[in-house]
Amino acid sequence: MKPYLHSRIRSFGYALKGMRVLITTHPHAQLHAVATVVVIGTGWWLHFQPWEWAAVLICIGMVWMAEALNTALELLADEVDRNHRPGIGLAKDMAAAGVLIAAIFSAIVGGVILLNHFC
Repeated sequence: MKPYLHSRIRSFGYALKGMRVLITTHPHAQLHAVATVVVIGTGWWLHFQPWEWAAVLICIGMVWMAEALNTALELLADEVDRNHRPGIGLAKDMAAAGVLIAAIFSAIVGGVILLNHFC
């Protein structure tokens, strides 16, 4: 049981390392970090209802997950081949589109919630 538990704890360390590198080295992730703080602060200030917190936190998680997967794909693609290859470029574009889609729908959810508070 001990080796299993030790390996699970070690895997959390790898994930935390990935988060640290993502936030400290990628400008888009830094923008997401600022947006996360602003959205959570706004929710606290407006006294979001539990359903609003649930929606906002799901959106925040979705955007962060998309950004992490996009960054991972880009890093892996660059390791495979730094030369311009149409298929790799298209894969990177699609991964970036995933982040954009998550951000757009998150903004829509945020807009709906804010309209509920200001209208």
